[in-house]
Amino acid sequence: MDIRFTNSRTRKKEIFRPIDRTNVRMYLCGPTVYDRAHLGNARPVLVFDVLYRLLRHVYGADHVTYVRNFTDVDDKINATALKRKEAGAAGSLEDLVRERSDETIGWYHADMDALGALRPDHEPRATGYIGEMVAMIETLIALGHAYAAEGHVLFSVESYAGYGALSGRSVEDMIAGARVEVAPYKKNPMDFVLWKPSTDDLPGWESPWGRGRPGWHIECSAMSHALLGESFDIHGGGNDLTFPHHENEIAQSKCAHPEGDFARVWLHNEMLQVEGKKMSKSLGNFFTVRDLLDQGIPGEVIRFVMLSTHYRKPMDWTAEKAREAEAILRKWRGLAVGARATNDVSPDVLAALKDDLNTPKAIAELHSLADKLNRTQRSEVPQGDVDQFTASAGLLGLLEDNSTMGSWIFGGAVDKAAVSLLLESFESKLFQARSEAMKTKDFSEVDKLKAALIATGVEVRMSKAGVELVPGAGFDAAKLESLE
Repeated sequence: MDIRFTNSRTRKKEIFRPIDRTNVRMYLCGPTVYDRAHLGNARPVLVFDVLYRLLRHVYGADHVTYVRNFTDVDDKINATALKRKEAGAAGSLEDLVRERSDETIGWYHADMDALGALRPDHEPRATGYIGEMVAMIETLIALGHAYAAEGHVLFSVESYAGYGALSGRSVEDMIAGARVEVAPYKKNPMDFVLWKPSTDDLPGWESPWGRGRPGWHIECSAMSHALLGESFDIHGGGNDLTFPHHENEIAQSKCAHPEGDFARVWLHNEMLQVEGKKMSKSLGNFFTVRDLLDQGIPGEVIRFVMLSTHYRKPMDWTAEKAREAEAILRKWRGLAVGARATNDVSPDVLAALKDDLNTPKAIAELHSLADKLNRTQRSEVPQGDVDQFTASAGLLGLLEDNSTMGSWIFGGAVDKAAVSLLLESFESKLFQARSEAMKTKDFSEVDKLKAALIATGVEVRMSKAGVELVPGAGFDAAKLESLE
């Protein structure tokens, strides 16, 4: 089955045909690292993480290159660094800017790791590619697509006939609907900044146009070209970036490298809401990822809720969805105990993801697999079915077993195999106790053992066929071990 994506550039669902099957290349606009990542920032990360996993599964892990940048040239970063310097912090302003960026990138990594997101192959910082940005700007000037004025360099929108194709707007519409900076040095109100001057109290770099710093849009164009070339397969981000950021990226990249296609496929995710409303500090519904993690909501639960809505639809975060997701994941992790590592992914789950990353459909298929496992007594479940269920969930980054994902379900880092053996041991004990009680009509020992197991967070399932124990809400492996 072919992979199909809804390409924002053509507004059609298309069969994905990579430029080079041995090196499938994708770029995601990353964060501006001035503070903690909020919940909305996590959505494109998780969407592209599933895409990355899918492409690695289909083409091979060594044949996919994923780039996600860090924007570390920003007025808010500068403001924090200036405050620290004024407060007596040691080091130059550039040192303090780097220190702040290092701090926030560390936070970002910790938070995205907690959501089970794989690290990209490359995470370039804008400050590491200033030379490439200056070179691209010089090329644009030489080709007549940019001009210098009063220490600034601006891209001439009129020089690129395709401007507005991605967003589907005319230049007149864009002027009417955008916050266009009016400046006397602009030839056209829509012309955007490629380079701007820096004062002595701000970070800056030497350039042919004086000491300054790059505009935001040129950063991604320079970094993607340096790491992925003049043509690559997929570019993405939130749909709030379609205009002006992605529109401007296309214009400057296609003009600087007319021999290339820049990005063949554009993927844009819809925005996130909280309890049906736009997330904002004024409404009191603004959350960072760390806020939710500190509230005790596991990263895997956040991930599950996010992926339960198709990336092209608005996603609504609610406390009820989080509670439901946690209950589901607890049951699923109980079913996955004892699974072996395998690449045997369910064809139905794979088909759902190949159809424009239909994660809700993939999750529905996982529910079907889980129901099948639930209907079978644990001792009679084929090992291959457990393995396939877990591998299929893993393609969505769920039910993984590492330092950040999964340990919450067992109340800490534990040996899953040991838990499985322990549960099987208690299943046998409870089954024997019930068999004896059926003869003596004294169920006190059965009730006592059942109550003790429930107190450890184990879900007790008893039927004529036998006894099954599954980790449930609040499962604590240490408490279970203490019953031995």
